Amino acid sequence: MQKFFGGGDREGIVPSTTTPNILIYVDHDSGGKYGYENGWLDEEDELGPVFEYTGRGAVDDQTFLGTAGSRNKAILEHAETGRSLRLFMAVGKIPGAKSGAKQQRYIGEFKLDSKQPYTIREANDQKGNRRRIIVFRMRPKGAYQRIAADVITPAEKTDAQRVSATVVASKMVEPKRKRVAESRRAAQPSLIADQRQSELREKYLEELTKRQHDVFAYQIKIADTTRILKTDLYDATEHQLYSVRGDSSREEVRVAIGQLKDYVRHIRPRNAKLAVLLPERPQDDLLDLLHTEGIDLVYQDGAGYTGLRI
Repeated sequence: MQKFFGGGDREGIVPSTTTPNILIYVDHDSGGKYGYENGWLDEEDELGPVFEYTGRGAVDDQTFLGTAGSRNKAILEHAETGRSLRLFMAVGKIPGAKSGAKQQRYIGEFKLDSKQPYTIREANDQKGNRRRIIVFRMRPKGAYQRIAADVITPAEKTDAQRVSATVVASKMVEPKRKRVAESRRAAQPSLIADQRQSELREKYLEELTKRQHDVFAYQIKIADTTRILKTDLYDATEHQLYSVRGDSSREEVRVAIGQLKDYVRHIRPRNAKLAVLLPERPQDDLLDLLHTEGIDLVYQDGAGYTGLRI
């Protein structure tokens, strides 16, 4: 490993000083202490497998900024800086080593997922306090090793956990730059809708907070799967679950309906009211669709919001 990729300190994320690589070390024994697990998702999508890796930082919110976030930033900017992500898995202590050093198994070369390079979740820090963590989504480049022991453990039962609304509604502050992936996709409608969705979600959280509502999100582990789902806003004061979309098209309204019907089954107490939050008023036929499905509508109307109840 030292010979091929260059060495470094004993951190989990090590930008090599001699080769254009960032070395990432995974140890199942470390993440488990804080309620998360790094590894392959059991489920694949049309682009293939995903390896989830939690960023650096054992106390307080993880970040991309300053000294504390410099190694997370290195992963985020790896394509821009011409570095490859090289992933290793700890496989037990080196026989006779007094330092506790572990043997490492090489998994392969990776890159960040171009559409969703990372997601934000909530977990305990080293002191037992809740905080936001950065979970990188990495795709293999070329040959890779995937064995059962490296797959994230499927949830034994479905668990819907209330988390801070900032997990879904507050942007993670990134270094001031234009990422390679973003520059390639800058003109795509999907990216514009994603940006509008993020801004709308954040502004409506501010609105509900001004009204002194208690607002959360839900982080849902589904039994027998490895994915973790996140709802949009949940207004505990009104017992109402929102799906926020960045466009008022038929396709987006359909997605919103599907999400709400899926997620509401896991919300406690039961029978939460449902609402779709859109950037503008949709066409009348979609209003009728939402009414038929028993879903309220809130949409931006100038500087404020208009709500339509079923």
